[in-house]
Amino acid sequence: MSRYFNDKVVWITGASSGIGEALVKELAAKSNAKIILSSRKEEELHRVAERSGLQPDRYAILPLDLLHYKDMPEKASQAIGKFGKVDILINNAGLSQRSLAIDTDIEVDKRLMDVDYIGTVALTKAVVPYMMDNGGGQIAVVSSLMGIFGAPMRSGYAGAKHALHGFFDALRAELYDDKILVTIICPGFIQTNISINAVTGDGSQQGTMDDATGKGMPVDIFAGKMLDAIEKKKNQKAIGGKEVMGIYLKRFFPALLARVVRKAKVV
Repeated sequence: MSRYFNDKVVWITGASSGIGEALVKELAAKSNAKIILSSRKEEELHRVAERSGLQPDRYAILPLDLLHYKDMPEKASQAIGKFGKVDILINNAGLSQRSLAIDTDIEVDKRLMDVDYIGTVALTKAVVPYMMDNGGGQIAVVSSLMGIFGAPMRSGYAGAKHALHGFFDALRAELYDDKILVTIICPGFIQTNISINAVTGDGSQQGTMDDATGKGMPVDIFAGKMLDAIEKKKNQKAIGGKEVMGIYLKRFFPALLARVVRKAKVV
């Protein structure tokens, strides 16, 4: 990591665990960035900040819940009040799914869309005017390979992530003249609790670790690669193992991808 993040204010959602926690630790260790940590779990945010070795003048805690999307303008105002600006917004918070479409209550589909799409879009739209006033900025959003191609047991999740791609691709074009960059990150299997926290058909947590997730890329390695993609101002970057090849199959051999996905062990 170069000096790209130095002297910047970076706001990270979903910062209490997983990818968000790893991003905080990486930025704390390798830059002098000021960091705003957000998630629903305020106590965990304090734990992450302290374990990352951040001095009190380098971080701020701002709890938020993406389900409460109407609160996002006020949350953005509070974030600006912490350090006077937000240079980089990292939309990392989200919710995954492990259930067949036919077994999934429509309210679960709605919850996935509200958290993974509506809440993320609402927060982004609340931050953009401040970035415009500040002369530019960067927005990163953690999507998924499921934002590019779908797989069994992920129908609602894939739908929400596909929607993210449509919105942020359009937003990137709209904000180009305002010097606001948009980077979409597409993780494959990363060693986090995403499968443990994933919702099932009735909305309850799965509560178990998927084999593929448990054997995925270590989260600290992923965080370094993600921050590198942000620093290089990538429009989109897929990060993971061999599962990333699904992107190329989707583009060049879609029929083959369909067969692979049908037979793949995805949990």
